Amino acid sequence: MELRQLEHFVAVAEEHHFTRAAERLAVSQSGLSASVRALEQELRTPLFSRTTRSVRLTEAGRALLVEAERTLAGARAAKDAVDAVRGLLRGTLSVGVEQCVAGVSLPRLLAAFHREHPHMEIRLRQEGTTSLVDGVAGGRLDIAFAATVSPGEWRGELVPLAREPMVLLCAASHRLATTDLVGWDELPGEPFIDFHPDWGPRRAADEAFATARVRRTVALEVNDVHSLLELVHEGLGIAVVPHHFSRKPEARDLVAVRLDGPDQPYYESVVVLPDARAMSPGARAFMALVRDEAER
Repeated sequence: MELRQLEHFVAVAEEHHFTRAAERLAVSQSGLSASVRALEQELRTPLFSRTTRSVRLTEAGRALLVEAERTLAGARAAKDAVDAVRGLLRGTLSVGVEQCVAGVSLPRLLAAFHREHPHMEIRLRQEGTTSLVDGVAGGRLDIAFAATVSPGEWRGELVPLAREPMVLLCAASHRLATTDLVGWDELPGEPFIDFHPDWGPRRAADEAFATARVRRTVALEVNDVHSLLELVHEGLGIAVVPHHFSRKPEARDLVAVRLDGPDQPYYESVVVLPDARAMSPGARAFMALVRDEAER
């Protein structure tokens, strides 16, 4: 089993298509197919279920994908470590981020990193917190900026970035817009707008409602902040969101109301890092910039 074969396998698994994977790797489709077939013959099991329209992982393929990603990440880390000893930072820095994560300006940090290490390729993925944690665990991501990660979810390092209260956001015409404080017992029966369960703000809101023992109906699920704010503005529902969402320009006509009760819900953003022994040189250099910005 060769690293090249694992790279080919992972590309097909991610693209769900041999042609797209071949284009991504800049190899011929026939060569890619032969490489994957050779891997399947060596392992004595099919890794993909193939049809004329799709390519899907088999159970064996799913099991291999986890280890293949970890093996390739380890190989990259080994090469990067040697380059770092030579005073060079080369290779790839893979960064994951939640949308609108608090406590850091990621574009500014990425730009600073690029200026200091121009030979490093930067890859950025925007995903929900669950996927980000899995990405760092599997070696697909070197570092991630996530939200509402409990210590039980992650055995590596969690570096706090920001902590802020969650607030109720509603249209100015809503019945709750005239009060400064709203109790949890006033919320049942209201239609809510929220993110998909994987996103940090949704996880924080779900936890808050569970703690308050209040059931709610999420009528509209979205995947981005701007859609959520527009739907709230149109009066289609209310939302419990991190306080900094209410300061966005798109929220200027909305009303943010504090939530009453002994268990004030909070939204926490963190940096998710692997164990120090598994951290890539690129991730170490990037974290140095993060800490410098936090100190300033």
